[in-house]
Amino acid sequence: MLKSLLDLDRDALVYLNSLGSETFDPFWEFITKQINWIPLFAIIAYLTFKRLGWRHALLVVGMVAVLIAFTDQTTNLFKNGFQRLRPGNNPEIAGIIRAIQHRRSFSFISGHASNSMAAAFFLYKVLRPYLRYMGFFFLWPLIFAYSRIYLGLHYPGDILLGYAWGIFTGWLVLKLYIYLRDRYFPQQENLDNPTNSEPVTNG
Repeated sequence: MLKSLLDLDRDALVYLNSLGSETFDPFWEFITKQINWIPLFAIIAYLTFKRLGWRHALLVVGMVAVLIAFTDQTTNLFKNGFQRLRPGNNPEIAGIIRAIQHRRSFSFISGHASNSMAAAFFLYKVLRPYLRYMGFFFLWPLIFAYSRIYLGLHYPGDILLGYAWGIFTGWLVLKLYIYLRDRYFPQQENLDNPTNSEPVTNG
C-alpha cells in the first residue's frame, strides 16, 4: 500500500515537472522566493490595521509570527524524521526530471506548503468578517507550493500533506488567538477604531 502511494507520488511528480519549459523557469524561480510576496502581505497588513485598529491588528500579526515559527520548526522535525530525499537528489529519477534548483535538506513535508497554508487558513478565518474576497488568498499557497514541484524540489505528496499540517497548526493558533481576542477585545468594548472594526457585511 505504502509503496503504491510512493510510486504514484513519484509518477505524478515526473508528469507535472515535465510540463515545464525553460521559457517559464524564471517566472517560477521568482514565485518560489518568499521575499517576492512581501507586497501581498503588505497590502493584507495595511487592510488589517485599517479594519481592526492597531492594537487588535498587532495581536493578529503576533499570532501569525507565532504560527509561522511553530509550523516551520515542526515541519523541520518531519523532514529530519522521515529523511525523504528531494526529487532532484533521488538517484531513481534525478536523471529524468527537470531539477531547476537543488537543496541539501529533506523533502517531506514541504515547508513552503505548510507555512503558506497555515498563514492563509489563519488569516482567512480571522479576516473574513472584515475583508471581502479573502477566499482568493488561498491562491497564494496553491501557486507558491506548486513552484516547488515545477522546480523539482518536492513531490505532490509533500505538498498535500504540508497543506494538511498547515491547516492543523493554523487551527491550533486560531484557538489561541480567539482566547486572547475574547479576553482583550471583547465585543462589548470599543476597539481602537470602532468604525473600521465593523464587519463588511454591515456595510
